[in-house]
Amino acid sequence: MARRAVERELSRERILEAARHLFITKGYRAISMRSIGQHLGYSHGSLYYHFKEKAELFYAIVVEDFNHVAILLNEAMNKPPEPGMTRVEQLIIEFIRFGLDHPYQYEIMFMIRDEELLAYCRAEQGRCFELFSSIVRSHMKEEGYVSEDWQSVPLTLFLSAHGFISYYIQDKVSFDDVKEAALTHVKVLSRSL
Repeated sequence: MARRAVERELSRERILEAARHLFITKGYRAISMRSIGQHLGYSHGSLYYHFKEKAELFYAIVVEDFNHVAILLNEAMNKPPEPGMTRVEQLIIEFIRFGLDHPYQYEIMFMIRDEELLAYCRAEQGRCFELFSSIVRSHMKEEGYVSEDWQSVPLTLFLSAHGFISYYIQDKVSFDDVKEAALTHVKVLSRSL
C-alpha cells in the first residue's frame, strides 16, 4: 500500500526534474540519492523504487533529454521553414532555441566535464550529432552540394550552434532574448558555406 502511495505522489518525472537541477547546480559528485530525496521531501528509499542507483538516474536524464532533442530536430525538418529560411537554417535555430530555453538539460547533455559522466553522455551525443548530420546531408544532397562537403559541413554547423549556445547560456538568457542575434548568426553561417 505504501509503495502505491509513493508511486502516485513521487513520479519518475519529478525525480528526474529535481535531480537534473541538483546535478547542474551542485555537481554530480556532491549529490546523493539522499539529498535528492530531501530536496523532494521524501526519503531516499522512495527514489530506489524508480532508480537502483544515482548513475542509473543520471543516465535516464541524459536519454530523456536527447530523445527530446531528437523529436525537436525531426519536427523542425518535417514542417515548412519560416519565411526566408531554409530547412537547415530552421534546424539550427531549433537546436539553439532548445539549448537556451533548456539550459540545465543542455549543460548536462553537452557541457558536463566529469570524466565518469562523459561516458554516459558520449554515446547519446554521438547519436544526436548523427541525426543532425543526416538531416543536413539530406538537405545538401537535395540542394546539389558536392559530396566532399557532406562530412565537414554538418560538423561545422553543429559546432557553430553549440558555440552560440555556450556563449549565451552563461548569461541565463532565453532564446527570445537573443533571437535576432541567433537569426543573424545562422544567416551569416549559411552564407559562408
